[in-house]
Amino acid sequence: MNVISKLMSDGNITDLTDFANSHPAIPERIVEGRRQYRTIWISDVHLGTRGCNATMLIDFLDHVDSETMYLVGDIIDGWRLKKKFYWPSAHNDIVWRLLKRAKRGTRVIYIPGNHDEVFRQFSGLDFGGVSIRRQAIHETADGRRLLVLHGDEFDAITLTHRWLAHVGDVAYEFMMALNRWVNAYRRFFDLPYWSLSKHAKAKVKNAVEFISNYEEVVAQAAGSRGVNGVVCGHIHTAEFRDIGGVEYYNDGDWVEGCTALVEHFDGRMELIHWADEIARRELPDDAPGQARAGIEMMAA
Repeated sequence: MNVISKLMSDGNITDLTDFANSHPAIPERIVEGRRQYRTIWISDVHLGTRGCNATMLIDFLDHVDSETMYLVGDIIDGWRLKKKFYWPSAHNDIVWRLLKRAKRGTRVIYIPGNHDEVFRQFSGLDFGGVSIRRQAIHETADGRRLLVLHGDEFDAITLTHRWLAHVGDVAYEFMMALNRWVNAYRRFFDLPYWSLSKHAKAKVKNAVEFISNYEEVVAQAAGSRGVNGVVCGHIHTAEFRDIGGVEYYNDGDWVEGCTALVEHFDGRMELIHWADEIARRELPDDAPGQARAGIEMMAA
């Protein structure tokens, strides 16, 4: 029986602890010169949905390592799984890679979000090397203190109009289906990945205003707790900006933007857009500068 199917049916999280001893359908690649980071943050993977960019996330996990990894919520989409169970082998392979990472010594902290809120009942416990927490304080290599949380705590729609959040989830699923068709067309013509929904949000005034307001509320809440900054997810919009002296970081998602936030060993923070990394990797060595510049423009 699929480990996630069993988990969703009986809530027995201990079934995950031995999962790293199994074998993935997509073998882990041995990549020379894997990138080394002090810390990696990822969120909003939404395993259990067709919108999850599992192949791209597997590629990311096979190319990077870190001392610490934060899973900042909505890793598994319990809302969608309760409506219709969908769990391809690639989604199992992501869980396997995360647990294997913990088994090899990476400090893994899992902060459940609203879509995987079933795991919040286990906050404070450790399973298979993964520490489940409601929120965390991360200290960077250069001494800054960052509050790490999913961020749905500051979303008025999620808090006060849960039914509306579910309606929005249905509309979002439709957008993701359309996004898959668009990118299937682009792959046919050897074009790089492009997020339709990310482009739409950037063009719609109300969406832009909501994102801006959300970022300010989260930053203000972090500032009131006496930290230097905050790392969150939830709104699927990767961002870094200074808001009233508080560093606001959003690590994005693995549905639309396919992004991660990383900390280098000197404390420097960086947002990585993995679709652009793949596009650069696949360019021939003698590709003209205009092609590389085009990839940079798409990332902007």
